Amino acid sequence: MSVQQLTLPQRTVAFSVLPPLSLYVHLPWCVRKCPYCDFNSHEMRAHARTQGEAPALDADLERDYVAALVRDLDTALPLVWGRPVRTLFFGGGTPSLFSAASIDALLSQVRARVTLTADAEITLEANPGTFEARKFADFRAAGINRLSIGVQSFDATHLKALGRIHDAAQARGALEIARSNFDNFNIDLMYALPGQDLAGALADIEAALAFSPTHLSAYHLTIEPNTLFHRHPPVVPDDDAAADMQEAIEARLARAGFIHYETSAFALPRLESRHNLNYWTFGDYLGIGAGAHSKLSLPDRVLRQMRWKHPREYVEKAAADNAIQLEQTVGIEALPFEFMMNALRLNRGVDLELFEARTSLPLHAVKKELATAEERGLIERDHLRLRPTLKGQRFLNDLLQIFLKAA
Repeated sequence: MSVQQLTLPQRTVAFSVLPPLSLYVHLPWCVRKCPYCDFNSHEMRAHARTQGEAPALDADLERDYVAALVRDLDTALPLVWGRPVRTLFFGGGTPSLFSAASIDALLSQVRARVTLTADAEITLEANPGTFEARKFADFRAAGINRLSIGVQSFDATHLKALGRIHDAAQARGALEIARSNFDNFNIDLMYALPGQDLAGALADIEAALAFSPTHLSAYHLTIEPNTLFHRHPPVVPDDDAAADMQEAIEARLARAGFIHYETSAFALPRLESRHNLNYWTFGDYLGIGAGAHSKLSLPDRVLRQMRWKHPREYVEKAAADNAIQLEQTVGIEALPFEFMMNALRLNRGVDLELFEARTSLPLHAVKKELATAEERGLIERDHLRLRPTLKGQRFLNDLLQIFLKAA
């Protein structure tokens, strides 16, 4: 297997107990690439569809890709053998373009190879415009128990500006189907959109709350490199207007009983995304699929991997047991920053003992950095927990820079 190896100088990593493990499955196709999206997503080849039916992926392509995922998982098993998988996330792209039969078959193959815990959270991302009531009932029957729906806005003007394929009526129809099939579902929304004002941002929140979701993600639109919006930037609200939207959204969701537990994530009590919490507490994850990333702790080292990005190349490489394009051993000196980069996104912070459990380093390895962050009013801590202050949440990049210098 020809994998590029990058090994960084390091002292000794030694884990007595390995972190919790999640599985991420990347399904990379979309009907159309959104102008703000910098994810590894690709416009699909579709079947000719009857008018009114949701689009679907080319059947041969879907079959070959599922086979590649299974082969990829087989090859990865020695790195995770015997470890229970606590969460599974189908991300994209638009995973709901896949047939329920393919998702069912893939879940069966996963269960045959790894131990999914009895209460495993199994999430599938879906976009309005790909919803059919029968299909989503079949997703639920296959074992999907959590849905994440990319609505982004209920306003026709904003949806058009974002290049979304659905309209407001389709968004509402999708949420009705989701609510009738899933007890646990997330709605993705964006704010600080082109032409949006405070009232418009709050109107989207009210529209989402009307469907009684258990989780809401509210993301500030950011202009990322290598996107259409980066080449042709839209006119968006200024920083002060965006900050007003953020504060108003946080206040409204708090009144609705949602806990603001992460930078952009809000959940009803005990219904946080367990998959994302595992990322943010620096747990382990195996990523399979085109461009998927893994972070895996072994007793004596931490590995990061990236699969081949282009779907066609990924399918070919996986068939030859060569799905990994890049594998890197993370130096122990980089682990404190990587831990903080994740953990400090959590508004409630983390138990201090978690630092040593996830990095194999004693807390005094970042004693100076913690003191600096505390002096600047960016964190607060006691003998049990570390958490960002409100100032630290608002200036998270400044907070992380302190720990980056330690890497």
